[in-house]
Amino acid sequence: MEKFDVIIVGGGLAGLAAAYTLAERELEVLVLERGDYSGAKNVTGGRIYLNPVRELWPGLFNQPPLERFIAHEQAMIMARGRSVTLRYDGSELSSEPYQSYSVLRGKFDKWLAKQAERKGAMLVTKSRVDDVIIENGKVVGVRAGGDELGADVIIACDGVLSLTAEKAGLRKPGRPVDYAVGFKEVIELDRNVIEDRFLLEGDEGAACLFMGDVTRGKFGGGFLYTNRESLSLGIVVGIKDLMEDELAATPDMLERFKQRPEIARMIKGGQTAEYSAHVIPEGGYKALTRLYGDGILVAGDAAGFSLNIGVTVRGMEYALASGYYAAQAVLIAREAGDFSRNMLAHYEVLLNNSFILKDFKTFQNAPEVLENPRLFQHYPELIGGIMQDIYQIPDGAKPPLYKTVKKYINFREMLAMAGDLRKVSKI
Repeated sequence: MEKFDVIIVGGGLAGLAAAYTLAERELEVLVLERGDYSGAKNVTGGRIYLNPVRELWPGLFNQPPLERFIAHEQAMIMARGRSVTLRYDGSELSSEPYQSYSVLRGKFDKWLAKQAERKGAMLVTKSRVDDVIIENGKVVGVRAGGDELGADVIIACDGVLSLTAEKAGLRKPGRPVDYAVGFKEVIELDRNVIEDRFLLEGDEGAACLFMGDVTRGKFGGGFLYTNRESLSLGIVVGIKDLMEDELAATPDMLERFKQRPEIARMIKGGQTAEYSAHVIPEGGYKALTRLYGDGILVAGDAAGFSLNIGVTVRGMEYALASGYYAAQAVLIAREAGDFSRNMLAHYEVLLNNSFILKDFKTFQNAPEVLENPRLFQHYPELIGGIMQDIYQIPDGAKPPLYKTVKKYINFREMLAMAGDLRKVSKI
């Protein structure tokens, strides 16, 4: 059996970050990627936050193939027939180093793979890992394409439904409530049109989130990110909600979303260049996979490192950082000459001391809060109705604004809102 220091299953951000870090320390690293190239099968909404990970690899992110820095934040609450938009522009968003960027994974992952290869990592594409090899209770290798490959440590970075972690006994098939499915299109549009339409200058970008009628009142929402010469547009819907509604079909939801006047104006004249779908972990801290075992670590989406708190959805920086800390745990184990479960537990210690598990613990109640259907059904209609009456000019005299609002927010409604606020206060 051919032997490596480390085998990494999956050439996405977590796997490549681990490979880059380990190869830089001159370990013999093999990355097995199922796609034609890194980024070929990787899907994301399209936004990466770099502030938390810049210091992990000084200088690495000076010239990556990113799209636009996000200088404008926008949230749209959609009711049937109307919507309310909140736009935020802050000087901190347009000051270097920029907080976040829109990104196309096909370009970015290819670039990161090359950086890892330049450090000495070996990347094999079109290679599917079918099983793990276990001897005396310890993972000692993998079976891929009929070959048996051994390693001191396996790092599972093979995505949200990680078969590697499952076959190693670190995860069980998840609950529908802990996952969502995302559908996305990349829509090509002239650069000047994008900048005029979204009020951008130069390399500025905009991030837009949508909730309410976009998912027919179900858990989830829509997103739009401006790239240099395209838009990333999509929706995310909870799998549990989809299973409970026989009429729901997410591809139809995306088409319906694109036909909304607010969205149709944004994408007018564009041509769909790419379509993709992806399962997303939504369970937060309480649904994380077991992170380590004898001879194996789990990172990125495979571990469940995706965090949705409503106003932001994050994942790529957690993937990168978890790959880095997995590599650090391997280096500690290598120094001790011990790749047992007890030694690889340093990985969880490193994660606990990092922004990753600190964030996940801070927002561990977010999934429970976001399960509230009133957030996606009641409030969009309530807010839309209030704004409709505020701006409507009737035939005769217009009633006072206070009475207009009071018509919607009576005592019963105030009690219900107080209950919802108590839940939201947990995050």
